Formats: sequence, structure tokens, C-alpha cells
Amino acid sequence: MKLKNATVRLKAGPDAGLEDGQFEAYASIFGNIDSYGDVVQPGAFANSLKEWADSGNLLPVLFGHNMADPDYNIGHVVKSTEDERGLRVVGQLDLESPKGAQVYRMLKGKRISQMSFAYDVIKGSWGQLDGVDVYELHEVKIYEVSLVTIGANQETEILAVKTAAESLSGGLKEGRVLSSKHVDSLRAARDSIDAVLAAAETVTDQEKASGTGEVKGEDGVSVKLEELSPNPSARILAWEAFEAELATTA
Repeated sequence: MKLKNATVRLKAGPDAGLEDGQFEAYASIFGNIDSYGDVVQPGAFANSLKEWADSGNLLPVLFGHNMADPDYNIGHVVKSTEDERGLRVVGQLDLESPKGAQVYRMLKGKRISQMSFAYDVIKGSWGQLDGVDVYELHEVKIYEVSLVTIGANQETEILAVKTAAESLSGGLKEGRVLSSKHVDSLRAARDSIDAVLAAAETVTDQEKASGTGEVKGEDGVSVKLEELSPNPSARILAWEAFEAELATTA
């Protein structure tokens, strides 16, 4: 099972012409290259959406792809259509659920700007888009859609940074010169990444010393190691710096 993200403008509630507890957004955008090098094609969801409709079951809306905890199953899709832009969904949140009500407040407060979905590839093929080799997804099986505060599977950002770094390195070997602005951005990204790595190493050392799989947080409370996740800001900063430099040196 894989995950894909879409940064979109989410509309929620009566002010957007929807029922109370409802939101509308695109769970997937067609025709753009994502961090995997994939491009979702129009019609990719048609068969899976029909299967959901024929089954009589509801396509779940989760928060953060948490499939294990029922508290994070916060609603369901009431309408899903493919248009020229992508997979457009209207979701109904369970306002009797404390977490569902909280997420609804986050939506209305514009504290959430991303959706994501879990899927398997049924049919795909290699192709090209704007001279770039891509993997075209012609049919996918969708399992759920999620509201996320920041894109899931942040390791894809690492792959994107690696690819950009290799391209940028190749450009430098060809004699291209980095602007001072982007040199500063790259240095800031490096410092941020170093800070994240240092924090991760500290956590690992604490966990080894304790032998319990727990570490102490800043407030002195024990925290299980699997509950900790690296701050993705360094990855995003690095990617933005690489992307900006590539745009100016291409």
C-alpha cells in the first residue's frame, strides 16, 4: 500500500455551501509529477470508486492515515468524482467524535491544507512528460482518503532532495555558478538537517541507555521511541533550496 499527497484549498462547512461537518477538496491531482516520479492519469480511480459504490460500504476518511485506531476514522466520503483536474471528494466528518470535531475546526480555521490517499497500483506503464521519464498510473485501488497537516511519507522528500542534489552537482561540474542567495539557503538547509540528525542520535543514545524503548521528553515524561518523528522542515527547506537553484540554472 502506498500513499500520495495533494496540497489543495479545502472548503468546509455552510460558509462554503456544504452541510455542517462536510468538506470538499481534491484528494489527487492528475497530470503532475510527484516525488515518486509518478503521474496519476484521468480515469485511474473509476473502477475502484465503482467497486466501493457497488459494495454498499463507505470510503473512509481518516486523519493522518491512522488505520489502527478507530478514533482516527473520523468520517466518510459522501461524493467522489473525477473531473479534468483530479479526484474531487466531498467528505462528511463525524462531529460526535471528539477527534472528528477537532479536525473540522482545523479545516474551518485553515490549519489543514493537504489531503492524501492510500492505494495500490493495478495498472501502470512507463512514459514521458515534458521530456522526463515518469511512471503513469492508469488504474489504482483506493483504500481511504486522509486529511493531513503535512504530507505523509516524508521519506519521499529525501528521495526528491537526493535527485535534486545529483542534478545540481552535475550542473556545478559543468561550470554553473550558484548565486549567493541560494548558497545561503543551502547552508541553512544543511544546518537544519544537522540539527535534526543530532536530535535523532540523542534519542537513539537515550533509548539504548534505558533499554526500555523509551526516552525522556523535555518535560521529563517518558515517551515511546515509535511516537517520535523527525521534523520534516529541514527536508522541505533543503528541497525548496535545491528546486529554486535548479530553476535558475536549468
